Amino acid sequence: MGDPKLWDLAEQCLKEALEETGTPYKLNPGDGAFYGPKIDFHLEDCIGRTWQCGTIQLDFQMPEKFDMTYIGRDGAEHRPVMLHRTVLGSLERFMGILIENYAGAFPYWLAPVQAKLLPVAADYLPYAEKMVERLKECGIRVEIDARDEKLGKKIRDAQIQKVPYMLVIGAKEAENGTLAVRERSKGDLGSMTFEEFLAQTKTEFNPL
Repeated sequence: MGDPKLWDLAEQCLKEALEETGTPYKLNPGDGAFYGPKIDFHLEDCIGRTWQCGTIQLDFQMPEKFDMTYIGRDGAEHRPVMLHRTVLGSLERFMGILIENYAGAFPYWLAPVQAKLLPVAADYLPYAEKMVERLKECGIRVEIDARDEKLGKKIRDAQIQKVPYMLVIGAKEAENGTLAVRERSKGDLGSMTFEEFLAQTKTEFNPL
């Protein structure tokens, strides 16, 4: 579509942008959308496969086709350049890559449920509910396992669900205002105050 010289210009602009930022790349001749060349960002999964996710496309053609213009600082009409971009590509594909990469054990900051409170008996539910409210106020995604089950089963189920932190609450914790903290991979971390647990979670915060 359009003048081949515009395609070549767009391709050259993309190359220069990659080189200026020190981004490694390889050419894929014949690829690209009908309206212009593009940069595809490929992510490698846990078994070495690559998946195309983010895309930046430089389009000189559509503004020409639709006779798009803007008024520049000089008061004259100019033809714009259109950028098509997507950060993740298909959201479903991106989530699939994340799930495979982490085998469902998302890092703390990404986990749907970051902590689960496990009261050992119904008597400790009021204290657990109080802790839930405090944790939610701090932006932590938390749930209570209020089932009438043995503690061992609650811990196993939380492990299977790959919850990063399990907070056990029994008589000692309710009396002292503390939490018995278990981490998904490290196991028992001992007794912590609410503030100490918050400090622990902050060491986990490592977004992309």
